[in-house]
Amino acid sequence: MSLLQVAGISVQESSHTALQDISFALPEGRRLAIAGETGAGKSTLLQVVAGLVQPTAGTITFDGRRVRGPHDVLIPGHPGVAYLSQHLELPHSLRVEQVLRYASQRPAAEAQALYELCRIGHLLARRTDQLSGGERQRVALARLLLGAPRLLLLDEPFSNLDRAHKQQLKAVLEDIGAELDLTSILVSHDPTDTLAWAEELLVLQAGRLVQQGAPQQVYQQPANEYTAGLFGDYNLLTGALAAALAQQAGLKPRRKPLLVRPEALQLNPEGPGLAGTVRAVRFMGSYSEVDVALKSGCLTVKTAAPTVAPGEAVTVGAAAAWYLG
Repeated sequence: MSLLQVAGISVQESSHTALQDISFALPEGRRLAIAGETGAGKSTLLQVVAGLVQPTAGTITFDGRRVRGPHDVLIPGHPGVAYLSQHLELPHSLRVEQVLRYASQRPAAEAQALYELCRIGHLLARRTDQLSGGERQRVALARLLLGAPRLLLLDEPFSNLDRAHKQQLKAVLEDIGAELDLTSILVSHDPTDTLAWAEELLVLQAGRLVQQGAPQQVYQQPANEYTAGLFGDYNLLTGALAAALAQQAGLKPRRKPLLVRPEALQLNPEGPGLAGTVRAVRFMGSYSEVDVALKSGCLTVKTAAPTVAPGEAVTVGAAAAWYLG
């Protein structure tokens, strides 16, 4: 039986529908990410699961008990469910160890191990108003984990963090997932942050669930162009160029647009493939983006090979491609 059951959730907000008929189940110990553009309903769905927003229709069941919304309970929230807000609400001007001691439901040794897991052991004597954004995020996370939740909800945890603090928080989330065996749901404004972390993805578009599946499946076989664009660059092809690349990728001809990720294309100065001419080259650090003009269209290729130059003749081949829809 799943730890969390979401059935037919809809939320009507004044003149528009924020969520419409959302259903999914989450087994214990799994990591689920919710992706979508700004305004798609990601944070609203997370807050409904937490019991902080009242659904217009549908039910949430956690560990066999119904999650009630703020219209049904005096203090919003649900036992065993922890919600990490993107607003980092910590008491002002208290020492970190005071904030954590007031929240702790764990023995001292367990609490100290948790502080080390969250990389905040060195911050205990510091005041909360002396912390950076990344440090405040990790302290707020540790504070929630001291309550020994079974379901952790992370609302935009990487928001406003620089790359170093983002990487550190990602490492913390990996560690607490492994050590505490938590069930987790994460929302991120940058869906690519979720690909390596999640075991399953939900994609929301305008409040509707448009795709659900493993990260690799959603990335390689998106349900629509909207989903394809959320997780990275792509070439969407039709006509003769689509037919030629589909044949190279071993696909049968179909009357559907062909999706090819730029990294699935192979760029060769000479050899088998479609003949073309380099139009532009953009150095991106670990790879280069190359625009190639072909007889029947244009492709963008990502390659780690030695950089070619504009005007150079090349051939392009497809290692993998997928029909859209």
